[in-house]
Amino acid sequence: MMATHRVHAVAVHHGTFRPYGIISDLDVIAAAAGGIQPCASEVAATDVLSVSTDSSLREATRLMAEHGVSHVIAIERANGHAVGVLSTTDIVAAYARAAGAEVTP
Repeated sequence: MMATHRVHAVAVHHGTFRPYGIISDLDVIAAAAGGIQPCASEVAATDVLSVSTDSSLREATRLMAEHGVSHVIAIERANGHAVGVLSTTDIVAAYARAAGAEVTP
Protein backbone atom coordinates (compact mmCIF):
# COMPACT_ATOMS: atom_id res chain seq x y z
CA MET A 1 0.00 0.00 0.00
CA MET A 2 2.81 2.43 0.86
CA ALA A 3 4.61 1.78 -2.41
CA THR A 4 1.43 2.04 -4.48
CA HIS A 5 0.48 5.40 -2.96
CA ARG A 6 4.07 6.64 -2.58
CA VAL A 7 3.76 7.36 1.15
CA HIS A 8 6.08 6.51 4.03
CA ALA A 9 3.53 5.43 6.65
CA VAL A 10 0.00 4.13 7.07
CA ALA A 11 -2.38 3.86 9.99
CA VAL A 12 -3.22 0.38 11.26
CA HIS A 13 -6.75 -0.43 12.40
CA HIS A 14 -9.12 -3.33 12.85
CA GLY A 15 -11.90 -2.41 10.44
CA THR A 16 -12.67 0.93 12.08
CA PHE A 17 -11.52 4.45 11.41
CA ARG A 18 -9.91 4.62 14.86
CA PRO A 19 -6.29 3.53 14.41
CA TYR A 20 -4.37 1.75 17.13
CA GLY A 21 -0.98 1.95 15.42
CA ILE A 22 1.11 3.36 12.63
CA ILE A 23 3.60 1.51 10.47
CA SER A 24 6.33 3.30 8.58
CA ASP A 25 8.62 2.31 5.76
CA LEU A 26 11.44 2.05 8.30
CA ASP A 27 9.40 -0.44 10.32
CA VAL A 28 9.04 -2.60 7.20
CA ILE A 29 12.78 -2.30 6.45
CA ALA A 30 13.69 -3.31 10.02
CA ALA A 31 11.42 -6.37 9.81
CA ALA A 32 12.86 -7.36 6.42
CA ALA A 33 16.43 -6.93 7.70
CA GLY A 34 15.55 -9.30 10.53
CA GLY A 35 14.39 -11.88 8.00
CA ILE A 36 10.80 -11.88 9.17
CA GLN A 37 7.52 -11.12 7.44
CA PRO A 38 5.20 -10.13 10.27
CA CYS A 39 1.76 -8.68 9.76
CA ALA A 40 1.35 -4.92 10.12
CA SER A 41 -0.12 -5.13 13.62
CA GLU A 42 3.02 -6.88 14.88
CA VAL A 43 5.32 -4.12 13.63
CA ALA A 44 3.16 -1.02 14.09
CA ALA A 45 4.04 1.52 16.74
CA THR A 46 1.22 1.27 19.26
CA ASP A 47 1.75 4.64 20.93
CA VAL A 48 -0.13 6.49 18.23
CA LEU A 49 0.20 10.24 18.28
CA SER A 50 -2.59 12.20 16.69
CA VAL A 51 -3.65 15.74 16.00
CA SER A 52 -7.07 17.10 15.24
CA THR A 53 -7.64 18.22 11.66
CA ASP A 54 -8.15 21.74 13.00
CA SER A 55 -4.79 21.79 14.83
CA SER A 56 -2.12 24.14 13.60
CA LEU A 57 1.05 22.93 11.88
CA ARG A 58 2.93 24.47 14.79
CA GLU A 59 1.08 22.16 17.21
CA ALA A 60 1.79 19.13 15.00
CA THR A 61 5.50 19.99 14.75
CA ARG A 62 5.72 20.52 18.52
CA LEU A 63 4.16 17.11 19.16
CA MET A 64 6.43 15.39 16.65
CA ALA A 65 9.56 17.06 18.06
CA GLU A 66 8.64 16.27 21.68
CA HIS A 67 8.11 12.59 20.92
CA GLY A 68 10.81 12.15 18.28
CA VAL A 69 8.44 10.85 15.60
CA SER A 70 8.11 11.66 11.93
CA HIS A 71 4.39 10.90 11.52
CA VAL A 72 1.16 11.70 13.34
CA ILE A 73 -2.38 10.67 12.49
CA ALA A 74 -4.88 13.39 11.61
CA ILE A 75 -8.20 12.80 13.37
CA GLU A 76 -11.50 14.45 12.44
CA ARG A 77 -12.73 16.10 15.63
CA ALA A 78 -16.43 15.65 14.82
CA ASN A 79 -16.38 11.85 14.62
CA GLY A 80 -12.95 10.72 15.84
CA HIS A 81 -12.11 9.07 12.53
CA ALA A 82 -8.60 9.04 11.11
CA VAL A 83 -8.48 10.98 7.85
CA GLY A 84 -4.78 10.93 7.08
CA VAL A 85 -1.19 10.72 8.19
CA LEU A 86 0.83 13.92 8.51
CA SER A 87 4.57 13.53 7.99
CA THR A 88 7.61 15.70 8.50
CA THR A 89 7.85 15.92 4.70
CA ASP A 90 4.32 17.33 4.54
CA ILE A 91 5.26 19.98 7.10
CA VAL A 92 8.49 20.89 5.31
CA ALA A 93 6.52 21.27 2.06
CA ALA A 94 3.95 23.51 3.76
CA TYR A 95 6.67 25.76 5.19
CA ALA A 96 8.43 25.87 1.82
CA ARG A 97 5.20 26.93 0.07
CA ALA A 98 4.62 29.58 2.74
CA ALA A 99 8.11 30.92 2.00
CA GLY A 100 7.28 31.11 -1.70
CA ALA A 101 9.19 28.05 -2.86
CA GLU A 102 7.79 25.94 -5.67
CA VAL A 103 6.94 22.51 -4.31
CA THR A 104 5.98 19.57 -6.53
CA PRO A 105 4.24 16.45 -5.21
